[in-house]
Amino acid sequence: MDGRRRNPYQLTDESPVYVISIAAQLSGLHPQTLRQYDRLGLVSPDRTAGRGRRYSARDIELLRTVQQLSQDEGINLAGIKRIIELENQVAALQQRVAELSAAVDGAAVAMQQREAQVHASYRRDLVPYQDVRQTGALVVWRPKAKRPAE
Repeated sequence: MDGRRRNPYQLTDESPVYVISIAAQLSGLHPQTLRQYDRLGLVSPDRTAGRGRRYSARDIELLRTVQQLSQDEGINLAGIKRIIELENQVAALQQRVAELSAAVDGAAVAMQQREAQVHASYRRDLVPYQDVRQTGALVVWRPKAKRPAE
């Protein structure tokens, strides 16, 4: 979460609030179809203590998607299940990429701050180095002549 406490009574897209008859009406499907989709693992609603199904708004949207893929696209239920699994996997990977990207950004900021601290710690009382190539001085070395052996 974001550190704030959520109101337990605040409804979200994931809040399981719809009984199977209402979910069937909202999705345009028969309740028996919802039970079959649950058995196949296409849509897995939350359960009450008495094992009754409770559907969320996100579940109903998923039911509509399953119906659209089945009716309009002609995809069988096994294919739809695989599509849903892959979409969930992609969403999880995108979340992980976002987390890692934020971590990299944080590490880059920390590195820049540490680099600034190192530069700020440099001694300023030292004589600046002057590159020899920038001066016009020329030094010639001549070896001493050897004396003949006596």
